[in-house]
Amino acid sequence: MSTMTDTPTAEARIEVLGRPLERGDEILTPEALAFLAELHRRFAGERHERLAARHRRQYEIGNGRDLGFRDDTRAIREDPDWRVAGAGPGLEDRRVEITGPTDPKMTINALNSGARVWLADQEDATSPTWENVIGGQLSLYDAIRERLEYTSPEGKHYRVTAERTPTIVMRPRGWHLPELHLRFVDARGRETAASGSLVDFGLYAFHNARELVERGRGPYFYIAKLESSEEAKLWDDVFAFTEDALGLDRGTIRATVLIETLPAAFEMEEILYAMRDHVAGLNAGRWDYIFSIIKTLRSRGADYVLPDRGQVSMTVPFMRAYTELLVRTCHKRGAYAIGGMSAFIPNRRDPEATERAVERVRSDKHREAGDGFDGTWVAHPDLIPTARAEFDAVLGERPHQLDRLREDVHVIAAELLELRFDGRITSAGLRDNVSVAIRYIEAWLRGLGAVAIDGLMEDAATAEISRSQIWQWIHQDRTTEDGEPITRERVAELVEETLASVERTQGDRFDEAAEIFSEVATGDAFPDFLTVPAYRRFLAEI
Repeated sequence: MSTMTDTPTAEARIEVLGRPLERGDEILTPEALAFLAELHRRFAGERHERLAARHRRQYEIGNGRDLGFRDDTRAIREDPDWRVAGAGPGLEDRRVEITGPTDPKMTINALNSGARVWLADQEDATSPTWENVIGGQLSLYDAIRERLEYTSPEGKHYRVTAERTPTIVMRPRGWHLPELHLRFVDARGRETAASGSLVDFGLYAFHNARELVERGRGPYFYIAKLESSEEAKLWDDVFAFTEDALGLDRGTIRATVLIETLPAAFEMEEILYAMRDHVAGLNAGRWDYIFSIIKTLRSRGADYVLPDRGQVSMTVPFMRAYTELLVRTCHKRGAYAIGGMSAFIPNRRDPEATERAVERVRSDKHREAGDGFDGTWVAHPDLIPTARAEFDAVLGERPHQLDRLREDVHVIAAELLELRFDGRITSAGLRDNVSVAIRYIEAWLRGLGAVAIDGLMEDAATAEISRSQIWQWIHQDRTTEDGEPITRERVAELVEETLASVERTQGDRFDEAAEIFSEVATGDAFPDFLTVPAYRRFLAEI
């Protein structure tokens, strides 16, 4: 690290520490790096302040402070007149959105899927290897210019054949994640790791914003992991600066914010207000939301311990309160309400499993459309017709149902925090949490961010649920319904059972995955995100 100096020595800059990649110089151009440097110069300090505020709030919650709606922002909630920017060109009808990583094959499959929107995911569905970070930018760069093709190692050729491709909404990494392959050096010579958020956003916007506008759409983003309206305001400031720097009209950038943390659920209106010139809607990010509930309330006692992950459905009372509040809040302010992703996926080799998955997805999307959501997510192209049919039945030819104001909904803080329902912690649930988390982490270490495991689509959020549940069960002295104490020793036994049961191959990363899992699920301290230490230790190529 450089020694801090008292006076500026040079212009702020971004240094590339990652290895050279094929075509990487097309993304990491001098002009793009200069733009990233300016983003960091202006906003990196505030990012660190926001992250520090998260830790202060978590400390207070752990010491007994109750979450609730803010008194200091009551005027925003009670002002009936303000509205958000809403849909940009190509975002008017969002009834079905497909999610997925940005490697060339998955990009082409998403663009051919028939969905209205593609969430191009550089976050939870992407393992942030250096190759994936830059390769994803290249896939998007080529796709936007209609020149993306891919040939697999087996010789299968992929290309975009759809007459109408989905509108791309890119999801950059959350504020908490660094990009260790790039280093920000400020004008005084002080060095820090780059922000994953600013890198993902900045490279995509710099290279593609004007091209997207010329093609009749726009630079659109899903914003993940927000915990406060102040964090939302930081993003809004980034958007406004970027529009000025790139010569875009104010409001060209549009964001859809995932409400996927418990603190953010109490600030939905404030988040919309902070981003009102740029925000199109909110999304009910259910899996991260469940993880955030466990993480935020992990030390608050037995009343805040959830049962098996599979029993925490969208129909349990606290999840109903969360989604109904989201729809009411969105429609009150002219924002789209987008439903979440059911994890069930079809299996083309198993018709019975596919039938079960389709039926569960149908039920989930039927509920969302009936509740007033304007669109929803799916994780697999084969599920698009099922989801579309449920929303077509409610929307017809209308692009949304913003006129459903849901004035019948009145959610109080206690309903968002009432976690008690008829659920159980089972030995099978404990075993599944260990097995699924280790298998997912192993794939993540090999560069895969979205993985089908036991008929479900797993990503970083679902792995976080599994490991955080185990941590909480251990530290809250939980016992399974058949009387099995959940201890570090018992979890260690299950880790060994998992390693013995999986098929080992040369070069697999199960040993490292088990090491990471044991650290984040059974250690004394609770890491905020398993991906942060795992990334620093195993994915950073520096």
